[in-house]
Amino acid sequence: MRITKIELGMLRVPLKTPFRTALRTVEQVEDIVVRVQTDTGHVGYGEAPPTAAITGDTHATIIRAIRADIAPVVIGEEVADIDRLVHLIQGALAGNTSAKAAMEIAIFDLWAQLHQVPLCQKLGGDLAVITTDVTISVNDVDTMVADAIQAVAQGYRALKIKLGKDARLDVERVMAIHAAVGSGIALRLDANQGWTAEQTVRVLSTLESAGVHPELVEQPVPARDLDGMCYVTARVSTPVVADESVFSPADALEVIRRGAANIINIKLMKAGGISGALRIADIAAEHGMTCMIGCMLESSISVAAAAHVAAARPTVITKVDLDGPSLCQYNPVEGGVMFQGPQIALVDAPGLGIRHVRGVEKLSD
Repeated sequence: MRITKIELGMLRVPLKTPFRTALRTVEQVEDIVVRVQTDTGHVGYGEAPPTAAITGDTHATIIRAIRADIAPVVIGEEVADIDRLVHLIQGALAGNTSAKAAMEIAIFDLWAQLHQVPLCQKLGGDLAVITTDVTISVNDVDTMVADAIQAVAQGYRALKIKLGKDARLDVERVMAIHAAVGSGIALRLDANQGWTAEQTVRVLSTLESAGVHPELVEQPVPARDLDGMCYVTARVSTPVVADESVFSPADALEVIRRGAANIINIKLMKAGGISGALRIADIAAEHGMTCMIGCMLESSISVAAAAHVAAARPTVITKVDLDGPSLCQYNPVEGGVMFQGPQIALVDAPGLGIRHVRGVEKLSD
């Protein structure tokens, strides 16, 4: 199976409600879709969202990186030599982790299709049903409480609460949600780098003193402030998650070495794809640390790939935050993983199992 052509398209899917964090507000998924064709007729799918505030990637940089740098080095290559393809993709240019992730997802999809097995099995795992949380966007207190109650009614047992704009109001938000949904629902706080270390400790101490015990707090301080992450981790009982602080295996090692977090959030778009995600998970396992797997605002193309990675490392990736498709008004992907509320079921089909993606606007060369 040899790579013969790479096509790019734009996928736009409106969200059910605006996605609001301390960093941005988004109203629809607008992702670049990669379609890799082969001489056997097999097609591999990948996807990359523009998340300039986090990865630095925009539509323009993703398109340029794939067309100008990555496509020329992989066209004509054999899918069977996955290690060589990963080396070519990662070595094509510096940075551009989302573009690299989209290409890796498509290549790994084809690699598992070549072997006629689901991707998770080629990665060392097996088919599974995994359970995701769902995001509660930062908003006024009443709206966030209503959104939380609705999510619980839909079957979600873990809520990822976006915070980080106003520490005092954030305490009110969390306490109101806790009072509304009860102690049986896990509250995962995500400040998206919006607090200082001192604010984080005050927020969590206030909540814990009031009997509210979050399951975790994700990236409370700026990504490069590892001193701040260490300060928080040493002073609160709530587990601290490193998200934007960890893009690479080297970042993961530094966070572990310094004791800057209790959990690492792996995202394919930060790690540059499946290969980097697996290396981070394996490094965490070697040091006795667990991981979460998350996503940006992505459709079920790349979320399917993340789900297969989670199924391949279930003892390490113990928390799942793959709700991107659930936030969309509809699923444009035919085949692939199956979503039913908080449940994501991997299917017994080769690769990612994607048959077609509706509504992709082909981008002219």
